[in-house]
Amino acid sequence: MSDMITADLVDLDLSADTKEAAARALAERMVALGRVTDLEGFLADVAAREAQMPTGLDGGIGIPHCRSAHVTEPTLAFGRSAAGIDFGAADGPADLIFLIAAPAGADDAHLTILSSLARQLMNAEFTDALRSAGDAASAAALIRGEEPQAAAPAASADSVASSVAASADDATGTTAPVPGAHAEGANAPAPGAPAAASGDGERPFRIVAVTSCPTGIAHTYMAAESLENAGREAGVELVVETQGSAGFTRLDPAVIEAADGVIFAHDVAVREKDRFAGKPTVDVGVKAGINRPGALIAEVREKAARGEATAAARPGGGTPVERAGEPGEGYGSKLRKWLMSGVSYMVPFVAAGGLLIALGFAIGGWEINKAQPVTEHFDWLQIHSWAALLFQIGVVAFGFLIPVLAGYIAYGMADRPGLVPGFVGGMIASNINAGFLGGLVAGLIAGGVVLGIQRIKIPPVLRGIMPVVVIPLISSMIVGFLMLVVIGKPIAEAQKAMTDWLSGLSGTNAVLLGILLGLMMCFDLGGPVNKVAYAFATAGITVQDPSDSAMKVMAAVMAAGMVPPLGMALATFVRKKLFTTAERENGKAAVVLGASFISEGAIPFAAADPLRVIPASMAGGAVTGALTMAFGSTLRAPHGGIWVTFLIGKPFLYLLAIAVGTAVTAGLVIVLKGMRKTAPEGTAAAESPAAEAAQAKQPVAA
Repeated sequence: MSDMITADLVDLDLSADTKEAAARALAERMVALGRVTDLEGFLADVAAREAQMPTGLDGGIGIPHCRSAHVTEPTLAFGRSAAGIDFGAADGPADLIFLIAAPAGADDAHLTILSSLARQLMNAEFTDALRSAGDAASAAALIRGEEPQAAAPAASADSVASSVAASADDATGTTAPVPGAHAEGANAPAPGAPAAASGDGERPFRIVAVTSCPTGIAHTYMAAESLENAGREAGVELVVETQGSAGFTRLDPAVIEAADGVIFAHDVAVREKDRFAGKPTVDVGVKAGINRPGALIAEVREKAARGEATAAARPGGGTPVERAGEPGEGYGSKLRKWLMSGVSYMVPFVAAGGLLIALGFAIGGWEINKAQPVTEHFDWLQIHSWAALLFQIGVVAFGFLIPVLAGYIAYGMADRPGLVPGFVGGMIASNINAGFLGGLVAGLIAGGVVLGIQRIKIPPVLRGIMPVVVIPLISSMIVGFLMLVVIGKPIAEAQKAMTDWLSGLSGTNAVLLGILLGLMMCFDLGGPVNKVAYAFATAGITVQDPSDSAMKVMAAVMAAGMVPPLGMALATFVRKKLFTTAERENGKAAVVLGASFISEGAIPFAAADPLRVIPASMAGGAVTGALTMAFGSTLRAPHGGIWVTFLIGKPFLYLLAIAVGTAVTAGLVIVLKGMRKTAPEGTAAAESPAAEAAQAKQPVAA
């Protein structure tokens, strides 16, 4: 803590009137000491964290915080405002402002010390002492724990130093003897030990709790402290598992088993949530754990008295999407994840099969698709035989595309029981030429059917054969019937209509399609929208004899997807001072990633400055998509970037389209970044000599 805050990082007369101005004033002190390398970039990260949830707390406290690549070492700045600043707390403005800056790769020990401050802010004597501190040095010393809190009873108001020790244990999951607290296993019964008795001979009510927040630095530990204090006052045994940035240690299963109720105070998904299934549960946001812990304890006791409990844990801990989900996630978000689950498993088959087919064509010519099966004829000394071998292996790999897509959509919905009907439905979709759309529908139907069967109450004697016999049998029959008799043919006709429309595109219509696909490829850089465009393109070439239009679409999609990382790399070379040291290093890697058709190479730039990077990327991608379609370039391979240029029709025009789009993206992002607001001194933070010197001395965590 001594290295984290000094008198230079304390402002006892903070004059800012907004939370943004307060964060800027405190961050400027960090920049002056070399703790932050890019003021604007760091403030953008602080604002992004603030947008997730206001950081104001009851009691006149504001605690903006974030993890950022622009922070060189863990730092804490403190400001005291006479007028108060609105940080979104229910009880009004905050007069004590703490700005916590943690590096993107901060080590567990430092994050543990930061968490100790969050716990100490629940101590009224500590905050009162800060409000009465006469100078910056005294306030900094108080926060570091170098001065005891005046008139603070030992049992309830230890110094920050003792709080650091206790919280360090809490954050790592070990227990520390905190007087009167039930923290992370403190005073919890040992496995197999009898419960502690209350004064009337009955054991106290037992609660286990989990707290977590988006960054895992402040609110996680403040909620834990607040719940523990309320537990002591209510006379209940309360043990908290803090799932913070410093990691977490699971509560002893025996402690969970002995608990009478559960409290989840969280804003990110509770890890391994099924451990707590089958008990009365209160599920709220993390700020509720800070602001009304007594009400939460009362609520869980009422639920226990009424016999309310969550459903028992399912084998495997829920479906893959549920295990990766967020609290309160809607069906729209789940549907997107189900579809992405299938697409993500399908893409490797696309890449391997497509490149093998493309190599077969490149070596053996365009007639290789009519070659004899290599099982009937293969000459080790003829290049034509090797080309046929590559082509036919690729065709086999491509044959898995639709079944894998459908199977893993169903897997995302219903876990392993969904695989069999998903693969069956996908293969049927492939056989009846229902294509990509048929695979999507088959996967969703298969997952839905399995989920429906799992809801039926089954006699215990049959449960053992359900996952291996009953569910695969019944679900495959239902999915097969629907795909073969009811909906398969209409979907196949829709797929054919879409293919015919695509084949008929020419002139202006083709250019407009290229613009649309370029925008989609660059919108989220490997995300769902990007994957939809990519899947649309690959679906057109997953046949032995794809149309010329389908190969043009594939060419436009791959070219546009290469532009964002290449454009960012070019911009870092042309105008280095507009980018941080970390971004300039990322620019070197982005050259290779972009050339290899890995759009994700631009994500570090977009994450730091989305409002400038994403529009610039989309503009360049749209230009490249339009030019590629106008030039009539074709591509039979679904991946490979410039490394498969020899497989591209009209390769020089194709590379020209990529070069033009790259220049557009680089030029636009340079213009947009050059227009950004400068620091108060009149010099952009990333361009200032002080920032450059700090960057040269301090590595920025990527």
